[in-house]
Amino acid sequence: MDSISLSELSNKIHETLRQRFDSPLWIRAEISELRENPNGHCYLELIEKDSQSDIILAKSKANIWNTTYRMLKPYFETSTGQAFRSGLNVLVSVTVEFNGVYGFSLNVRDIDPSFTIGELAARRLKIIRQLEADGIMDMNKQLEMPALVQRVAIISSPTAAGYGDFCDQLHSHSSRFAFYTKLFPAIMQGDRAPQSIVGALERIYQHAEHFDVVIIIRGGGATTDLACFDDYELALNCAQFPLPIIAGIGHQRDVSILDLVAHQSVKTPTAVAELLIGMLQNAEQEVFGLLDQIASVIKRKMDAEKTHQQQIRQRIKHTLNKQILERNHQLDTQKQRLVSLVNLQIEKQRNRLSLLQKSIELHSPQFLLKYGYTMTTQHGKRLTSGKNLKHGDKITTYFHDSSVESEIQQRT
Repeated sequence: MDSISLSELSNKIHETLRQRFDSPLWIRAEISELRENPNGHCYLELIEKDSQSDIILAKSKANIWNTTYRMLKPYFETSTGQAFRSGLNVLVSVTVEFNGVYGFSLNVRDIDPSFTIGELAARRLKIIRQLEADGIMDMNKQLEMPALVQRVAIISSPTAAGYGDFCDQLHSHSSRFAFYTKLFPAIMQGDRAPQSIVGALERIYQHAEHFDVVIIIRGGGATTDLACFDDYELALNCAQFPLPIIAGIGHQRDVSILDLVAHQSVKTPTAVAELLIGMLQNAEQEVFGLLDQIASVIKRKMDAEKTHQQQIRQRIKHTLNKQILERNHQLDTQKQRLVSLVNLQIEKQRNRLSLLQKSIELHSPQFLLKYGYTMTTQHGKRLTSGKNLKHGDKITTYFHDSSVESEIQQRT
C-alpha cells in the first residue's frame, strides 16, 4: 500500500491551494470573534450563517498582521462610523494560506467599508420596520410627560464625563429648581451595552412610581462606539417602558433607533439637563401666567365690587340728601306753622291783655274818680260803708286830682 507522511500531505495541500488561489479573493463573512494581540496583530474568526436558521455553514480563522491592521482599522471606522468589532458583516480581501502545524487560515489584506455600511443600514431598516410592524414604534412618545419633571432616573456609566456634565448642569447654582436624581449604572458601549441598559431599565421598573422620567445619556466620544443603540431588544424595551424616556447619547451622526423610539431625543447629556430645566421653567411660566389671570380676575371683581359699593354709597348719599331735604322742608313748614301758631297765640293774648287792661281801667278807682266819683279809705283800706265809723275817726277821700283828710264829727 502506497503511503505518504503527514508533512507531505500538508505540503501537497499547501501547493494545491497556492496554485488554485494564487491571487487575493473578496469574500463575504461575519466576524464572530475578534482579538487584538499586544504586538498589534488582529485574530479573527469568520463565519457564514444560514439566513433562515442561523446555522453556521462555514467557519475559518483569519489574521490581519499589524502593518495592515494599523491602516485598515481606522480606515474602516472612519468610513463606516462603526467600531471594527465582532458581529459585523464584512467584505474582505484575503489570501488563502495553509500551514502544516496551524492548518487552514485566511490572511486579510483589505476591506470594503461600503459593504458593511450597506449591511448596517439594511439591518437598521429591518429593525425599524419590525418595530413598526409590532406597533410599538411610538408607544413611548404617546406617554404624557408629567407637568413637573423633578424625579429623574439616570442610565449612564458612573465614570462618564457626560454624566458629570449632566449633573453639573442640572444642579448648577444658576438653576433655582430642585431635582432628585438616581443613577442606575450601565455599560454604554460595545456588545454588552444593550443587555446592560435593558438590565438598568428593569431595575428602574421595580421602582417606577418614584420617578417621573428616565434619561439615557452617554458623553461625547467616537461615533464608532454607538452601534449598540441600534439594537432591537433595547429599542423594544425602551418603546414599551411605562415612563417617558429622554435620550442624550452624545453623538452628531444620524439618529439611532433608540432616538427614534424615545419620548424625546437631544444630542448631548448637557442638552438633556437644559431640557429638564426648560420644562420646569415653562411650568413655572404657566403657573405665573395662571396666577396673573387669577389676579386679573380678582382685580376686575374687586374693581366691579368697588364700583358697585361706590354706586351704593352714591345711592345712599342721594337718598339721605333727599330725605334730609324733605325733612328740612317739613321742619321749615312745621317751623312756619309753629311760628304762625305762636304769633296767633301771642296776638290772642295781646288782645286779651288789651281787653283786660280796658276792663281794669274801667273798673279802676282812677277811672271812677275821673268821672266825679271819690274813694274813701281808712288806714289804707277802702271804705264801702260808713256804719262802722265813729266820732273822731280819720278818713282820707281821694279825688281824681287830689285827696283830703277828714275827721268824723257826726254820722247821719
